[in-house]
Order: sequence, then structure tokens, then C-alpha cells
Amino acid sequence: MQPDLYPPSAPACPLDSAKSKLGANLRQLRKKQGLSLQKLAEASGVSVGMISQVERGLANPSMRLLTSLRRALNIPMQELFGESSEDGIPGDAPQFVRRRENRPKIDLGTLRKELLTPPNQQHLQIMILHLEPGGESGSHALSYPAEKGGLVLSGEIILTVDSEVADLRSGDSFVFDSALPHSLRNSSDAPAEIMWIISAVQFDRHL
Repeated sequence: MQPDLYPPSAPACPLDSAKSKLGANLRQLRKKQGLSLQKLAEASGVSVGMISQVERGLANPSMRLLTSLRRALNIPMQELFGESSEDGIPGDAPQFVRRRENRPKIDLGTLRKELLTPPNQQHLQIMILHLEPGGESGSHALSYPAEKGGLVLSGEIILTVDSEVADLRSGDSFVFDSALPHSLRNSSDAPAEIMWIISAVQFDRHL
């Protein structure tokens, strides 16, 4: 196995706790599978330098980038949030319930995710996306096998699916084939909240 090679040119700046936690979790998942940075880069299409910066909490990864890494690692959504499908729900809630105070979060800067799905559920993922003004899912459109849907809880967003553009406001809902290129952005001057639902995804193991 090739050793980890962290580029010395990466900027030296204080670690933000949210980015640091996400990066440490990603590194642990990669190490668990015995993958070098180079191997994960080849499988995901994300550069070695970018993976290195994400793992060290020095970069705010986009939704597209995290999706590429998650699919390359062949892991469910919960593991990206730092949970295992075998984990139980804290407190006295049934296994099919997640209490508000126990929602794991991922902070991507202008985009924050809150996971609503309990740890033992892998085939349907429900999240709340918090999209700040100017925030977006990434500079390149996402595309992978799944169905996605959602509901705009507050604010306004622009959803683009296969070159079709929809201006969505509070109360608007949507469903689309995630295999089509798609992206999400907030061009307004106010934050937006979106309930985001992802159906079962059959990952292709290609490592």
C-alpha cells in the first residue's frame, strides 16, 4: 500500500472543529479500507491534494466532492456523518425514531446538512439542507443512480436538473432522477432550508 503523501504546500491555518471532525472521519474510513490517498483519488476522481486538505480540515468540500468520495468508499450516508448502521439511537427513542437533539451535522461552509434518518436505516436518507446566500452544491453538476426529492421549507433556491432550471420557493416540492446532472444553489439574499430525500442507491464497488 502506498504511504500517505500530504502536499507540503497546503495552507497552514487553524482547524475549524466541524471541518476537522469531518476530515478525521473521512481519513479513518479510508484507512479502514486500506486505501492510500492516491488510490482513493483514482477511484473518486478527486485530486490527492484536495483529499489531503479535506482530511486535515483545511478545505470546505462541496456536496459533489463528498458524494464522489462516499461512492468511491462504497459507504452509506450515515458513515459520512460519523455513524455506523449498527449504532443505536441515544436515549429512550425507538430504533425508527431520531430525536431533534441527536441529529448529526456536516458543515460545508455555506451548506450545512442535518441527518434525520436513524442510524439503522440505509435505503432512504432524509436530511435538512441549510443553504446560505451564495451557497451551492458544487461547481460541477452531480450525477449518480438514485431518486431524489424534497420540499423547500423556507427561502428560495434554484434547482437545475439536466439543463432544466426551476426557481423554487417555500412550500414547493420536487422529485427527479439523480442519474441526470443536477445542482442546487441559493441566489437570494436570505438563507434557505430544504428537506432533502434520497432513495435507495445501489453502489458499484470499483476499488
